[in-house]
Amino acid sequence: MQKTYRSNFEKIYSVYFPKLVRFAREFVLSTEDAENIIQDIFIYLWEHQEVLKSISNLNAFLFVLVKNRCIDFIRQKKLQEQKREEFESVTKKEFKLKIYALQQFDENALSVNDIEAILNEAINSLPEKCREIFSLSRMEALTHKEIAERLNISTKTVENQITTAIKKLRIELKDYLPLFYFII
Repeated sequence: MQKTYRSNFEKIYSVYFPKLVRFAREFVLSTEDAENIIQDIFIYLWEHQEVLKSISNLNAFLFVLVKNRCIDFIRQKKLQEQKREEFESVTKKEFKLKIYALQQFDENALSVNDIEAILNEAINSLPEKCREIFSLSRMEALTHKEIAERLNISTKTVENQITTAIKKLRIELKDYLPLFYFII
């Protein structure tokens, strides 16, 4: 039985593979992508042998299967493209913000003491535990694990507190963005 199925499968593959690739290529535009889609379909058919046994119109079945797989492929490509565009948009906005901040930053307007005072004031405005964890991380350069062991808390708590501190400092130091990058 398996030998007969294999023989029939090979015939179907040799007859339909080139036709289905040409059909799929019209929609996905790439021969490689079209071949991958058709290979996936034939792998599915090999693994689900009972499907072929129950089909009355093999030609129609295969072309509908390819059509559906092409639709899925195109939707996936579109989604990937949208995500890439969103990422590029966010990246561009971040670069614009950084350029603006650097252009606005006048190192001569603030002395070292002024910068220290601004940073200390922002750090001191943090909640006590958050400030302690942030200081151990940034000022003493301890790892999350070392901080967790020293304070007898979980590393996840350390990570959460540092994230909270950075968010609050970002807001507090928005007018001094280059200072913020200095302490992160």
